Amino acid sequence: MSDFAIDTNFSEQIAAELPYLRRYTRALTGSQSRGDQYTATTLELIIKDKSAFENDAPVKVNLFKCFHAVWATSGRGFSEVEESGLRGRATSLLAKLTTNSREALLLRTIEDFTVPQIAQILSVSDDEVRDLLKKANADLANSIKGRVMIIEDEPIIAADIEGIVTGMGHDVVGIARTRKEAVAMGKGNEDVDLILADIQLADQSSGIDAVNDLLEVIDTPVIFITAFPERLLTGERPEPAFLITKPFREVEVLSAVSQAMFFASTETLKA
Repeated sequence: MSDFAIDTNFSEQIAAELPYLRRYTRALTGSQSRGDQYTATTLELIIKDKSAFENDAPVKVNLFKCFHAVWATSGRGFSEVEESGLRGRATSLLAKLTTNSREALLLRTIEDFTVPQIAQILSVSDDEVRDLLKKANADLANSIKGRVMIIEDEPIIAADIEGIVTGMGHDVVGIARTRKEAVAMGKGNEDVDLILADIQLADQSSGIDAVNDLLEVIDTPVIFITAFPERLLTGERPEPAFLITKPFREVEVLSAVSQAMFFASTETLKA
């Protein structure tokens, strides 16, 4: 096989995993632009040196390990400039987390890596990963309580989300089934701390449009819920920092809610 064929195959394998790295870096940094900067830097290093992939580990594991080599040597990408409002609160809370605990939690619950794979990515032992996950869950569960709006047209799914959120100690201000209902609900709840939104609603209206309408009057983080995450991670327009795939697991909602409360990202799918 020619070198060109090998390079082409390698590029295709990286491209297939890239949306997941971009999702992860955004959730980790709380910013689409910052996350994409880290992703770009990682790709530049891989182009220069592919030796990190010369092993039996899956391409995705090696890709994330390469990213973490960048992440660990760059001060972990957080600005020391003081910020106010929701982002300032999030940064303050994040500073209290144990090193690597947040990374381990995201790798496990969002990207679905196994404990041994996380250990390989973070260059720690399996036992350290388990300790990090336990610590992260405890810290995040107790970090902040708030008011949550749910935009979801399926009653059973809405009830599941409500149960998980209230079980975390948050208050649910209401459940909207359409864009119109969501906007009306938002007018009476400008102090909402988090929105969980489906993308396709009961009357075929758009949850994305509903969220964009709400963000005109509410400064709050958003978690999008969809059965087709790959349709949203195209790089063609601004994308959400927090994304849950249907069917979801309870642990994914727990993690995403805690992460969103930390970073309070209002980046959404604006055209």
